[in-house]
Amino acid sequence: MSKQPAPESIDAYLAPLPAGTREILETVRGIVREEVSGATETIAYQMPAFRVERVFFYFAAFKKHLGIYPPVEGDEDLLKQLAPYLGPKGNLKFPFEEPIPYELIRRVVRALAKQYARR
Repeated sequence: MSKQPAPESIDAYLAPLPAGTREILETVRGIVREEVSGATETIAYQMPAFRVERVFFYFAAFKKHLGIYPPVEGDEDLLKQLAPYLGPKGNLKFPFEEPIPYELIRRVVRALAKQYARR
């Protein structure tokens, strides 16, 4: 079994994805750029990521869902709204077969930037 090389950029990660999936990830990418000025793009753990001093937001396409990492902590109202999307370790899974809740993801971006961007 051959292992594919890690993508060197978010553009390289997105390029081979199906058009619909790529569009969803591009929208998430745009949300991060809008919400966290000064964040820089990177690849970490072979996933698209954003950093301000340190990585605070990872996202990836899987066969049936969009994954967002790391888990959100501390905002009880936001966590209640995220409950249907929580994975077993607190990471988020947004099924591609359902409408993607971009405004909720926008709140996640802000929360993760506050939690992890600078420490």
